[in-house]
This record gives sequence, structure tokens and C-alpha cells, in this order.
Amino acid sequence: MLAVRDMAAPAAGLRQRRPAGPAASPGPAASPGPRRGTAAPPLAPGSFWLTRIVLLRSTAFLYFVAFLVAFQQNKQLIGEKGLLPCRLYLQDIKKYFKGKVGLDALSYAPTLIWFLDWSAMDNTLDCLALAGLSGAAFVLLTGCANMVLMALLWLLYLSLVNVGQIWYSFGWESQLLETGFLGIFLCPLWTLSRLPQGSPPSRIVIWSFRWLIFRIMLGAGLIKIRGDRCWRELTCMDYHYETQPVPNPISYFMHRSPWWFHRFETLVNHFIELVVPFFLLLGRRMGILHGLLQILFQVLLIVSGNLSFLNWLTMVPSLACFDDASLGPLFGARLRERAARRQLPAPGGQRLSLGSCVRRVLNISLGLLIAYLSIPVVLNLVSSRQVMNTSFNPLRIVNTYGAFGSITKERTEVILQGTSSLDPHDPTAVWEEFEFKCKPGDLRRRPCLISPYHYRLDWLMWFAAFQTYEQNEWIIHLAGKLLAQEEETLSLLATNPFAGRDPPRWIRGEHFKYKFSQPGGKHAADGKWWIRKRIGPYFPPVNLQGLRKFFEDRNWPYPVQD
Repeated sequence: MLAVRDMAAPAAGLRQRRPAGPAASPGPAASPGPRRGTAAPPLAPGSFWLTRIVLLRSTAFLYFVAFLVAFQQNKQLIGEKGLLPCRLYLQDIKKYFKGKVGLDALSYAPTLIWFLDWSAMDNTLDCLALAGLSGAAFVLLTGCANMVLMALLWLLYLSLVNVGQIWYSFGWESQLLETGFLGIFLCPLWTLSRLPQGSPPSRIVIWSFRWLIFRIMLGAGLIKIRGDRCWRELTCMDYHYETQPVPNPISYFMHRSPWWFHRFETLVNHFIELVVPFFLLLGRRMGILHGLLQILFQVLLIVSGNLSFLNWLTMVPSLACFDDASLGPLFGARLRERAARRQLPAPGGQRLSLGSCVRRVLNISLGLLIAYLSIPVVLNLVSSRQVMNTSFNPLRIVNTYGAFGSITKERTEVILQGTSSLDPHDPTAVWEEFEFKCKPGDLRRRPCLISPYHYRLDWLMWFAAFQTYEQNEWIIHLAGKLLAQEEETLSLLATNPFAGRDPPRWIRGEHFKYKFSQPGGKHAADGKWWIRKRIGPYFPPVNLQGLRKFFEDRNWPYPVQD
């Protein structure tokens, strides 16, 4: 803003030297404020009017994707007939706190659902998701938001995350909530405008976004160096593309890169995560370079795998590294001119509005809150026992982050199979496989490309494959629903081999080791993207009648054929 004053001063001086006359009015003539028809100054470094528009629209895009996933999958996962019904989860919390929905229960699981109708949980979940979709779409399309609207989006998603259980237990959920929380303070209190008069973006908020990307990247780098030795030996990328949760078609070819390229990739990863974050402390130009490198790095990760909306989300706080001068070429001339006029200092003696005063108080409070909540986060970063993707407060405002601290060296998959045979142990029984939306199964099916969308069930199946079914009881619940051919559950799958036929009598889980086929090799020539080898049974054959007590013990509704 000082640079703008220097640019405005000579013009004011020229106006003051004009001959005085009856038509002259020294008050308005000397005013440094903008006038209609006056050429707008160029966008000055250090202001963030355009940055706010980019940040808000980017955050709204991620909210839109997250609420879309919730609307399309929550009923099947946590609804009335879900694999892990959230109503039972809330009842358990209420029971633990002596049957009361008090401050303890609210602190343990902050969610609006405590105060909504539990008898129609599917409708409640849908209403929350649709409200979030509508609000996110408005901000995305218009670039306009106020504190009330952004706070509502944050509260709606917080309400879903805190009843989502394992389906919402990953770092990007907390990261979206922290990003969305900061987005609240980008906005004016009430006004809905892309460039609201008298409400410049606060530097406290901009630096809070920068502090977020600093923690995300440094946390990810430190957890790798302290974790799997392959990161120190530069060999992790030999395995990553093949063993990541949901590979895409490019992963198939990246896996076969030369050994020296994988070493180079690992070194670049360490540089981006451990060195580049400190560029933020080295002035404007290095901060812009930091933003460019981080965004390019996330684009490369998006291209090489389906990591939900994590990498798209990680680009958002990196955008706070760019000011109006650097973002100006991305906008039309009219909006650039309006932003440039907003940079001009207000006329002398102009009083701040009540909303502006409230925003100043809130922004200072935000800075103090972020500083206080960052204490355990910083202690975690410097600790040799660092933990990743953890929240130290129930509202998930300031969190720890990290990714792939350990790398699996072999890929295993759980394949669910059904049969109509009366005897599951009959050697002649024909077992047919259920195909998931995105996770590997059919050897000839091309790996999917879905990012930033996210199939939560497919992601959890990857974790289940290197654990046991006793650690993932929901997978037996899934088998029961497939035995009953429940339509809602089947909507989570890509293919149902029993469609239009009698339901299967038995379901079993088989454990396989999967590897990419060799491009140009005999398996690839046969149309196979994968080759596999059976490890053994994952869980034994089960039928619906045999699962009745298992369901009753957990208060799960007994599956009924649709």
C-alpha cells in the first residue's frame, strides 16, 4: 500500500497547482481516492484481492467434490443400512457419556446430526450433503462468499466427517476442514462480492494459508525420512506406483521407469518437501517460486495416481504465495482494473464500517488461535516420534499431516467371490467375482482415472488387504449385503455377476498378490494390465443364515433381499 501512495502523490500535487477558480474545490481535488474516468494504477505487489477470489473458488471446488462424494456414497456407508451406520456410532457415544448429549459428547464428535432427526438418517445425510453442494456451487460459480456462507460449508462438512468413522479417517478430511476454516476469514462478514469495498484480505489469513502448506509439506518430508528406510535409500519409488492404493493408467508405465529415474524422483520429492517450504521465508520472489514448485509437484502426483482430492487440495494453500501482481494476467482487464482501484488508499477521515471492525477483531483472534493451536503441532514436527494426519482439537482447525511414511513392497488384493452352489467346498462349484469401481480385480481392466473424485470403499479395501477381516468387520457386513443383493450396496460396485439371477448362496474372500504386467510382454499382449497369484483364503465362505448372530451382536440390521 505504501507503493500505491507514492504513485498517487504526484497526481495529487499537479491538481493542487492548478489556478484557483470558482469551479475549483480544493477538498475533492486533493483527495487521493479514485474517480470515474481516471486510469487505474497497475496491480501492486503485496495485495491479495485477486488471490482471495482464486482461494475461495479453489476451496469451493474441493468442497463441491467432497459433498458430491458424500451425497453419492454416505447412505451406503454410514446410512440406515450402511456398512457402519452412523446412528449406532452416535448411540455408542451417547451411551459412553451416560446417555446425555452434553458438552462432552459434542466435544468428542462435533456434528449437527446430534440435533437432527435420527429416524430418517438417510434423508438427514442427503440434506447435509445437498446443502453443502449448493453452497459450494454458488461460491465456485460466482467467486463471491461471506463469512456466514463459508462457516456454514465448514460446519456441514465437519458434521459429516465426525460421523464418518473409518470412511472419513484420512488426512485430507482434516486438511479440507482446516483449509475451509481459513477460508471463512478471507471474506467480509455479510457482503457477497468478489471485490468487497473496504474488506481487503488480511495478511494474517494469507500467512495462515502459507503456514498450512509449510506444515503439510515439511510434515510429509519428515515422516518419510524418519519412516521407511527406502526413503533414505532412495528406493521407495521402485514400489510406489504399483502398490499405491488406487493406481491409474500412467502408474502402469511409470512403474517401469529406469532405476536411475526412480532415484531422481525420490531426491526431487525430498527437495520439494524438506527444502522448498523454507522459500516462504525468503521474500516475495522466492515465495512465488515456492508456490510454482509446490503446484507443479502436486500436478505430477495427480497425473501418476488416484489419491482422492488430496493433491488438488494441497495446491490451495500454495495459491496464497501469489499476490495480485503475479495473478493479474489470469484475469480479465475489467476485473484487474477494479482490483487495482481497491488497492488505492481510502479517502482521509473515512470511518471503518462495523463489519470491517468485526473482521479486524476476528482476524487478530484467528492469528492468536492459530499460534496457540500450533504449539503441539510444532512439537510433533520436531519429535523423533512424529505422528501424521492427527488432530489435537475436535474442530480439526490446526492438524499434523504426512503421507506414505511407509511403502508397501508388494500389492495384495481381497477379491470377493460368490457361488450358487449348495456346497461351498464342492470342487466343481463355480465362483464368480464381484468387481469394484476402481480397485484392481479383473486382470484385463484398465486402471481407472478418477481423481479428484474418490471411492471410499475401494480405498478401504486396499487397507483391508494387508490386515485381517477380524480387523475390518465391515467387510463381513459387506459380504452379507451382497448375499442379500441389497441395491444400495451394489451401487458401490462396478459389476454384479448375479444381476438378474437368484442371489448367491455363499460369499468368500480370496487373497491375491497383484503385479503390473510387463509392457510389451506376453501378458500385456493378451490384454492384461495385471498378473496375480493366489495367497490363500481371506475369509471363509459365509451364508446369510450363518451371519445372523454376527449381525445381531453388532446391532446391524439383518440384510433383507430387495
